[in-house]
Amino acid sequence: MHALRSFQHAYAKFTRDDGWAIASHVALSTLTALFPFLIFLTTLAGFIGREEMALSATNLLFDGWPEQIAHPLSREITAVLTQPHGGLLTVSAVLSIYFSSSGVEAMRVALNRAYDARDHRPWWLLRLEAIVFVIIGAASLLVIAFLLVLAPLVWALVDRYAPEFVHHLELLKPATRYGVSTLVLGVGLIGAHTILPAGRPPLPAVAPGILLTLALWLAFGVGFGDYLLHFADNYIVTYAGLASIMMALVFLYALSAIFIFGAELNQTLRREG
Repeated sequence: MHALRSFQHAYAKFTRDDGWAIASHVALSTLTALFPFLIFLTTLAGFIGREEMALSATNLLFDGWPEQIAHPLSREITAVLTQPHGGLLTVSAVLSIYFSSSGVEAMRVALNRAYDARDHRPWWLLRLEAIVFVIIGAASLLVIAFLLVLAPLVWALVDRYAPEFVHHLELLKPATRYGVSTLVLGVGLIGAHTILPAGRPPLPAVAPGILLTLALWLAFGVGFGDYLLHFADNYIVTYAGLASIMMALVFLYALSAIFIFGAELNQTLRREG
């Protein structure tokens, strides 16, 4: 009963803090920041001489998305990423970093509202912190992508000397990749909740909301994917060529609402505790 009451109080606070409207802002900001972020990711990969890792990182980023959304978006993104964008220090790359950081700033606004915090730091310092967040995120994705690129080589080596062992591990391949995607999401959530809001709450204080967000994200991803499997034609009939964008917006809107509710739950538990 106590847990149910906490959830009710968290939702009441969510509505008072205009959670649905802020979720819309976060979803749209995330979608508009996605392409610039991936352009910067590709530029960074080219700078270190590993262009192929950008596509691996992109696939990793979309692993948890429903196929009906991820496939058309990945197709367009691949078309963008295969175009030359110059060196790391070009104007295009700098603008890509800046526009990508707008998505981070939207998340900061949502978290500050949820945690009843007010950030008094100058705007340029906040923007600089968001840019660093983007750069670290891109670099981390490339490192993970590099490890995934190495994985088949290691797998082949083990298969050569211990084929029976590899045979038993084959069943773990899908679970391993799914686990990597979940780990990436978890680390990103920890960074967002502990770095972005004013006051920087400690990890124990934000852990319940992070765990709830992860669980609901995974459940919603599966449920929404199943829904689109049967009713995606409704979007195509209504929105025609914009169907994939509208599906992505609805998907991101729900994920953003869950993300904000997780923070609201953390604040509610902290008050009740």
